Amino acid sequence: MSNDPICTEDEIKALVQAFYAVVRKDERLGPIFNGHISDWNAHLEKLEDFWCAILLGSRRFTGTPMPKHIALPDLSAELFEHWLALFRQTLANQPNHALQTQAEQMAGKIANSLWMGYQMHRKPGNLPTDLAIA
Repeated sequence: MSNDPICTEDEIKALVQAFYAVVRKDERLGPIFNGHISDWNAHLEKLEDFWCAILLGSRRFTGTPMPKHIALPDLSAELFEHWLALFRQTLANQPNHALQTQAEQMAGKIANSLWMGYQMHRKPGNLPTDLAIA
């Protein structure tokens, strides 16, 4: 069994750059992201660090994604599912199949976790629901 990484940092950077280029132009997600991110270069670097931590075990990522998502008003399961669908579409264009598989599994878990946390914070006492496509 090999301990070789499933992808390179350059492949992660290409994925993050490609995906958020789509998000920024998306009619549903673009206004949300563009309305809350003032420095896209810094944000993309943080996201690259995040995905390097998830996929390669690097320790460069520092941050707490949950509070940032909880602070956003009016998020819905449909928006999280749309984000996930766009991510999967972007992954389908990546040549590294191991990266596709692992990133897709992790993205589903991350999206569902953020959605669960969002619901529990926004509507404590209500039973949170899973995403339909996580």
